[in-house]
Amino acid sequence: MRVLLVEDEAKVARFISQGLKEHHYVVDVAHDGETASELVYIEDYDLIIVDIMIPMKNGIRLISELRSNGTKTPILILSAKDSVVDKVKGLDAGADDFMTKPFAFSELLARMRSLLRRNQENASPILQVADLTLNPSTREVIRGGRHIYTSNKEYAILEFMIRNAGRILSRTLILEHVWMDAYSTGTNVVDVYINHLRNKIDKDTDLKLIHTVYSVGYVIKGEE
Repeated sequence: MRVLLVEDEAKVARFISQGLKEHHYVVDVAHDGETASELVYIEDYDLIIVDIMIPMKNGIRLISELRSNGTKTPILILSAKDSVVDKVKGLDAGADDFMTKPFAFSELLARMRSLLRRNQENASPILQVADLTLNPSTREVIRGGRHIYTSNKEYAILEFMIRNAGRILSRTLILEHVWMDAYSTGTNVVDVYINHLRNKIDKDTDLKLIHTVYSVGYVIKGEE
């Protein structure tokens, strides 16, 4: 599952992001409302976590604008502001839940799971490219009726690519999305994992789905 965290306090953002990654979420972080708006426009998120007191565009305004623009992604407010008035403003703006700081991380995870389950009931979870299907709810990967086991990192890369099928993804973009700051852009870790995926997805098949765009990156598509 892919999460956008909108939090301006760097230490808090790192704490939440690291905790979510340890529970196999893919996390993008925005430190202000304008950046968050841009990311939602160009990326596909399963859940958005928003602080109210963020610069450039506060959380209430951000949520209201996202809903006005047709964004249906579940939104969880995570804020130190805990008055009834603040909660009412946030929920009326379009948030699906409101949680106050300080918080128990286990409760955050439980509320996220609840929102994600609720959202999945109204949308088909299956992602597909040609005869390759991926179910984000169960993390099940199938190619031509054959079940494929993937590691956590392999799965994260594959889901990212399928959600952006037909779009060329640079190595740097994949690194930032899956590993965040764990590796520098000079590493070949993306190439290593792509090779692992090719051996699992494309080996012994006539139609190859994962393609290299030399000097640029990789793309997954169902046509040659």
